[in-house]
Amino acid sequence: MALVNIHFLNLQNNYLFADIAKKVNAFKVTHPKTDVISLGIGDVTQPLAPAVVTAMHNAADEMASAEGFHGYGPEQGYNFLREAILKNDFLPRGIHLDIDEVFINDGAKSDTGNFQELLHWDNFIGVTDPIYPVYIDSNVMIGRCGTFRDGRWTNVRYMPTTAENGFVPELPKGRPVDVIYLCYPNNPTGTVITKQELRKWVNYALKNDALILFDAAYQAYIRDPEIPHSIYEIRGARKCAVEFRSFSKTAGFTGVRCGYTIVPKEVSVSTFEGERIPLNQLWLRRQCTKFNGTSYISQRAAEAIYTPEGKAQIKATIDYYMDNARLMLDTFRSLGYECYGGENAPYVWMRTPNGSGSWQFFEELLYGANVVCTPGVGFGPSGEGYVRFTAFNSHEKTKEALDRIKEWESNG
Repeated sequence: MALVNIHFLNLQNNYLFADIAKKVNAFKVTHPKTDVISLGIGDVTQPLAPAVVTAMHNAADEMASAEGFHGYGPEQGYNFLREAILKNDFLPRGIHLDIDEVFINDGAKSDTGNFQELLHWDNFIGVTDPIYPVYIDSNVMIGRCGTFRDGRWTNVRYMPTTAENGFVPELPKGRPVDVIYLCYPNNPTGTVITKQELRKWVNYALKNDALILFDAAYQAYIRDPEIPHSIYEIRGARKCAVEFRSFSKTAGFTGVRCGYTIVPKEVSVSTFEGERIPLNQLWLRRQCTKFNGTSYISQRAAEAIYTPEGKAQIKATIDYYMDNARLMLDTFRSLGYECYGGENAPYVWMRTPNGSGSWQFFEELLYGANVVCTPGVGFGPSGEGYVRFTAFNSHEKTKEALDRIKEWESNG
């Protein structure tokens, strides 16, 4: 008899973005002539940079000849891209990494979800709250989170990250946490962390022999020169942290699929007998077994963002989205809304007015202004009473959405 992995049955039936799609589709069925503008799901809208497109064309042409054809590639990625990452993303910040500490992937979501496979099922995890849902759901799948009660998992340490504490989570108290998920700039709140605060987490991990899984997918949007782009800017982080990055939002690769993970050789975890196991070799073994590698064409495309032309074009696109974020912040604050983020990240985190619930405001905005946001409670218990707006739409659609919200408010 084939038996199901019962941990999958513990997953909550409602997946945030699927729920949003259902509600939006239901609205469209009853209002077929209404144009709905989405400032909710964080997919990009601007075309790929010309340098990236040229690189993809050239790579496709290579594949059309026997001499240039590439079959199975290395699971950890081609050296040309790994070298470009080291030279451009880390060396300018004084971070020295080896090429075999870089693992190319098909986007940060995959690796942030899969990396927990390397860890024993009963590790105690800690997450900032609100949080990107994949972190918790991937741990539920292995049976690490306990049971779901009153909107939270019993074997997860939730660390509230709200306006009340300045969006700076407190270090865990009581039972030490074994695995810590940090995402900065933060999805969903759009807030960032200072070097001083990040250093506290690195020190906590070193003291308690914990592992930090650091998601830096939005680091390219940081404007403040004092804000760290990488956890490895903090001394000691190489011994306790794995970092995930993505080209999805940096370079518009949501339809191309490419990113990377840094697994330093120094970072290790323990067996019950006390033997230290380096995660670098363990992750390499996992990837060679279960990952086919990122396509040659995608990796050549990613390499192109590090050329002088590519850098300028990518910066222009990031500036484009951040202009949207600025416009959203200015508009919402002029309407009296309490907003956060949007200055070093492409997300604006807004407190719902008049104490309304996240889903209540979502529906009021959808039906009143025909604009879609993301209910904050979908990111965790501390997200209740907030909604998230994304800056990834076009200037024209963003402005129209904001004009609709202003008109809706004036008629309210």
